[in-house]
Amino acid sequence: MALEIKILDYGDIELESSFLVLGRDCGRTRRVLTLGFLILGGPYPVVVDTGYRSNQIMETLGMRGLQYHEHMIENQLARHGVRMGDVRFVCHTHLHIDHAGKDDLFPMNTTVVVNRKELEYSVSGLMHPQYPAPDIKHLIDRLHTKSALRFLDLEITGPIELMPGVYCDAANAHTEGSMNIIVHTADGIATICGDVIYDFNDQIVTPFHEIHDWEPRTTGNHGTSKRAEKAAIKKLLSSSRYLLPVHDRPAKIEGGNVVGRLHDQVPGPVVQSLPQRNWFPA
Repeated sequence: MALEIKILDYGDIELESSFLVLGRDCGRTRRVLTLGFLILGGPYPVVVDTGYRSNQIMETLGMRGLQYHEHMIENQLARHGVRMGDVRFVCHTHLHIDHAGKDDLFPMNTTVVVNRKELEYSVSGLMHPQYPAPDIKHLIDRLHTKSALRFLDLEITGPIELMPGVYCDAANAHTEGSMNIIVHTADGIATICGDVIYDFNDQIVTPFHEIHDWEPRTTGNHGTSKRAEKAAIKKLLSSSRYLLPVHDRPAKIEGGNVVGRLHDQVPGPVVQSLPQRNWFPA
């Protein structure tokens, strides 16, 4: 059975628009998805990112959480016939407030997989309070429990195979320890890219306030350089058939272009087709 990725809907968040895309609609509120991912077809289920802990915790960032009963992680997994205890690995693109909030619902024999540099970064104070105490303290409990936590050192090792067809690789963007999860599907490489991309349209399809050819727009929320952010996006576009961020629906990529959008699974039907990039005479 070929590997496939199911989209998990953890609810929405309302936040300021320029947080998502640098300089866009400053002061205006936008509502965005918060997604997780379930990788099926291998020897065991793998979950990528677990959403935010509660609606109330999002208020610590001045944001509004919109999470209801159907968005609870156990209910999202149940839609695909998976129970919490069935999951072998929970991987994290990074450990921000809306990505690692439900780890404590998994048993300790489910191994949480993080890039070591990300856990170090989470306690550095450099992006406080985006790393809330309950989430990080739970990971410290796992740190002291046999096999409950697995560290990767991706900046040194390069990509690491988690299981056949699933690899973890350093993202080199958004946070110092962010990682991408690369899944080899029957229709090509699908990369779960966390928050390196927030918004396909305003970062890539029609980049907001960018005038240079093929130049992506960065998010308004990152801890690395603009150079690193742009390079990370370009690398994703050049190396993947599908891209799956956490706050936008998946995209199909051809020749570095976003040519289609998908909804609840990858590979899956394209629900919106986009024209190839327009070219203008010199």
